[in-house]
Amino acid sequence: MKEKKGNSTRYLIEDFTTQESWRLFRILSEFVDGIDNMADVLPGVSIYGSSRAKEGDKAYADARNIAKGLSSGGCSIITGGGPGIMEAANRGAQEGGGLSVGLNIDLPFEQAPNPYIDRLITFRYFFVRKVMFMKHSIAFVILPGGFGTMDEFFEALTLIQTHKIPPFPVYLVGKDYYGGLVDWINNKMLAEDKILPEDLNIVKLVDSVEEVTEGISKLLEGVNFGQ
Repeated sequence: MKEKKGNSTRYLIEDFTTQESWRLFRILSEFVDGIDNMADVLPGVSIYGSSRAKEGDKAYADARNIAKGLSSGGCSIITGGGPGIMEAANRGAQEGGGLSVGLNIDLPFEQAPNPYIDRLITFRYFFVRKVMFMKHSIAFVILPGGFGTMDEFFEALTLIQTHKIPPFPVYLVGKDYYGGLVDWINNKMLAEDKILPEDLNIVKLVDSVEEVTEGISKLLEGVNFGQ
């Protein structure tokens, strides 16, 4: 809880002392619900991108086609469950006959789930939701997006780089959009010895739907989808 005083904001200490124990129970409950609801979800690909993308945008079409191609091979498609790129990917998953999963988040400004979801789970806490994405993904596909998309991208890179999770490919789709970011990573992070050359192997910058679907399909060749 915050209290305004002039130009400053102070946090009321009692909010942290009297409510923290109950918050722990809510967090634990959310983990249990997420794990239970995702227990039978087959290996999946998480697809991220802007919630502001519209049907008719190239990124929307790319997300839909990537999801359709992968789901037709038995792969689950996992998104944040909202509009834009998430809607496109869930839509493509249903068109391809695969499981369409939406891990929605409860936000102050409502993010209504899109209508193309077979399995919907709504979270209060971002970090619980992120665990579900990581736990059930064998690849990330990152289409053009904003801060939230970058948050998921860099968290995946960090967890893979530090060996906290098994390595998996992270595709950046759109050289026009992400080329400058990759150049900066090379020209700044790598050049100034902030990362190692092998860290760059995690990121795959591509420009077409086929590069993503073919690359991930090869990865999935040894995966048993129970078919």
